[in-house]
Amino acid sequence: MSSAQNIENPDVILIGSGVMSATLGAVLKNLQPDLKVQLYEVTEELAQESSNGWNNAGTGHAGICELSYTPNRGDDGEVNVAKAIEIFEQFEQSKYFWGYAARNGMIDDPKKFVSPVPHISFVYGQEQVDFLRSRHKGMSAHHFFSSMEYTEDRETILKWAPLLLAGRDDTPIAATKVDGGTDVNFGTLSQMLVEWLGEQAGCGYATRHRVVDLTKTPDRSWGVKVKNLETGRTFYNTAKFVFIGAGGGSLPLLQKSGIEESRGYGGFPVGGQWLVCHKPEIVEQHVAKVYGMSPGAAPTMAVPHLDTRIINGKKALLFGPYAAWTTKFLHKGGSYFDLPGSVRWDNIASLIKVGLHNIPLVQYLIQQGTQSMNTRMGELRNFYPDAKNEDWELIDAGIRVQAIKQVDGDAGIVHFGTEVLSSADRSISALLGASPGASVSVNIILEIVRECFSHLLETDEGHARMKEMIPSYDESLVDPSKAKRQATLSKKAEKSLKLI
Repeated sequence: MSSAQNIENPDVILIGSGVMSATLGAVLKNLQPDLKVQLYEVTEELAQESSNGWNNAGTGHAGICELSYTPNRGDDGEVNVAKAIEIFEQFEQSKYFWGYAARNGMIDDPKKFVSPVPHISFVYGQEQVDFLRSRHKGMSAHHFFSSMEYTEDRETILKWAPLLLAGRDDTPIAATKVDGGTDVNFGTLSQMLVEWLGEQAGCGYATRHRVVDLTKTPDRSWGVKVKNLETGRTFYNTAKFVFIGAGGGSLPLLQKSGIEESRGYGGFPVGGQWLVCHKPEIVEQHVAKVYGMSPGAAPTMAVPHLDTRIINGKKALLFGPYAAWTTKFLHKGGSYFDLPGSVRWDNIASLIKVGLHNIPLVQYLIQQGTQSMNTRMGELRNFYPDAKNEDWELIDAGIRVQAIKQVDGDAGIVHFGTEVLSSADRSISALLGASPGASVSVNIILEIVRECFSHLLETDEGHARMKEMIPSYDESLVDPSKAKRQATLSKKAEKSLKLI
């Protein structure tokens, strides 16, 4: 899959081949067909960091089963479901765009990257059961989640996910289920979109090419210094707009750009690992993504879940993630000097404050990274009581670099979300952060297009093209009056993606 295409002086340079760069390139090329786009990727294969199939859970995050999106009860004692509604609508935009891509030949076979898998929330203990009951009450009242089922009946849960009941004691349990969930291989999706982009006139992508510096030119373009890792040759390219979508590699490049907006930003890397089971006799008993409650100091990205994964047509079970302390920013090609090398005078206060005020989190990460296999299996047995050590193996789950910035004068806040940063002149954008980024990638890319390419949306032709790609663009489907339209659009996308 290696490529050495190079478009000289393109309109847009994309750094990184993950789902964000892939989506932005695909959306822009459809908006303006004569746009010239060049993408650079440091690894030999495409989408090998956070978007890689084994480096994320593959959950099509739609707010259905993720209890971390509904963490708080309101003044009335009921669970606040507003965030889940927001995430669901954003995921719908991704689904609509993927459906468009499938219909228009940008994706040859959607079954290669997306599969229908039920999404289940599972809790144990009376306090958690009460929480889930309230959550279901609030969510099922909205048309987005009207099909959500709730039960405390063990026979029903046994039918939904047999492994959850095997060997379980009589502690109260409860679960919700939505059959319309998905398992997504974001790596394969990214590869297909980048390869499609490389086939378009005026577009190209080059693997084994590292962007090593960014410099603003007198004509307000960007000079991009690139090193060919195969030959060792260094060369320059220029573009009117640069997107830094390099995952953990985004922060160092953002700092090299020197833009004022990057001042004060730091990065807090969090490593991860999964337990994986490939035994068919176990894998075939569990067809669901089952999410539980966050344990103690765990960041939201480390909420435990037991998942069906479908990668390259093969099913497996995945449990985790187990977080870990690291100073590397990238899983492949990263260095243990990445974190200390990112320290600047403008962000050192934020980094120090993170260390001082997030000691429980740091302790949690160290404990997670050093725990034994038996301890990890103990966490798995909260979901699958009969799990046996010999049936599972431990694999790495990539690295997420969380954004650190000042908010309202308070330095050192760790943001476990996705952060989009654009320069004042809208000539460069960078993506920092983590979950649920990949699932809501289209919504994030729309933000960048609105900020930096608004001129493409101001014409009737541009607006029509965007509406064709994302039919819900510039409208909200949250209001009950939009229930029928949302159902129609969702069904069209699901048919295109062969989900129904």
